[in-house]
Amino acid sequence: MRRPYRLTCAIAGALAAAPLLAAEPTGGIAACAGLENDAQRLECYDRLAGRQSLSPARADAAAEQARAAVQEESERSGEGRRLWPRGEVFQAQEDTQTREAMANVGKGSLLDTRWELAKDSKLGLFNFRVYKPMYLLPAFWTSDVNDAPSSPNPDNTVTVPQSLDSLETKFQISFKTKAWENLFGDNGDIWLGYTQSSRWQVYNTDNSRPFRETNYEPEILLVFRNGYGLPGGWRGRMSAIGINHQSNGRSDPLSRSWNRVMFNFGFDRENWALVARPWIRVGDGSDDDNPDIEDYAGRGDLTLMHVRGDQRFTLMGRHSLRGGDRSHGALQFDWGFPLHPSLRNVRGHLQLFHGYGESLIDYNHKATYVGLGISLQDWF
Repeated sequence: MRRPYRLTCAIAGALAAAPLLAAEPTGGIAACAGLENDAQRLECYDRLAGRQSLSPARADAAAEQARAAVQEESERSGEGRRLWPRGEVFQAQEDTQTREAMANVGKGSLLDTRWELAKDSKLGLFNFRVYKPMYLLPAFWTSDVNDAPSSPNPDNTVTVPQSLDSLETKFQISFKTKAWENLFGDNGDIWLGYTQSSRWQVYNTDNSRPFRETNYEPEILLVFRNGYGLPGGWRGRMSAIGINHQSNGRSDPLSRSWNRVMFNFGFDRENWALVARPWIRVGDGSDDDNPDIEDYAGRGDLTLMHVRGDQRFTLMGRHSLRGGDRSHGALQFDWGFPLHPSLRNVRGHLQLFHGYGESLIDYNHKATYVGLGISLQDWF
């Protein structure tokens, strides 16, 4: 059988393997407009228009079929370039279809909606998008107030305890934008990100309601699309390398900062996503605000995310990856839940944290934190 015909049939069969269309969304175009997630909103519009769109499973199947056909033909033809009986034009069309099928692996998956990984998911440059969750927690309580932050560097150790309340307000803003697209052929995008989180002693009237701690985190990431399979139905969707700076912008003795080379590995499966982020710290020399920060804030983290209807669940864990007295870590659980049908862009938000490093000033301070408020955007 000739390759063009076999490849066309393989891709067509993969696309037909799953249901073609979902039921028309209840509520019509207004219901589509109320969806926060870009990919879900587009899919909703496509269903209303009667347009078929690829599901992640079908996109994966089409890419696998195309990759297998290319490998088979490569083995058959060796190093020589083969001209098919149907001519060069038809062969060029088939090659284009093959490349597009492979470049659209995972289209519509959770991580694709966040990072525009698939070829047809890319939205161009300098479109600002939410990066990490954006939330406001009017009630943020800690079990152990850190009123005298310390560090092995004596210049960064507070000697006079501060007057702080155990109840404060926490909020976070975060956004990213793509600065360069398809750096290597049809893959490799450069993203710029910025996250800022603040802890505000808004109820501390005796101390003029100060901002206790604000962390600033700019970063740059080179993100690659992947499409390999793993046991249990998981797929490797993305890998990335980048540079991350985090600091609190304060003077001694409250100054804290560090720089890291970050690695990202993203996986997803239906309504689940998993992101592993090991990192390597870039040293600050002799004038280091927090020389032992890796033994507390960790050398990597792992974040598991789950979407269930209108609810979002996230569990983050990190560890120093050392034993004995250097073994420290933290766990954080976030739950985003609907408040009212009319509030489509706002969810309730519960945050639980236990361990070291809830903020930079508390990097070597262990405590439990409980926050309750609203989120404007979760991970998904």
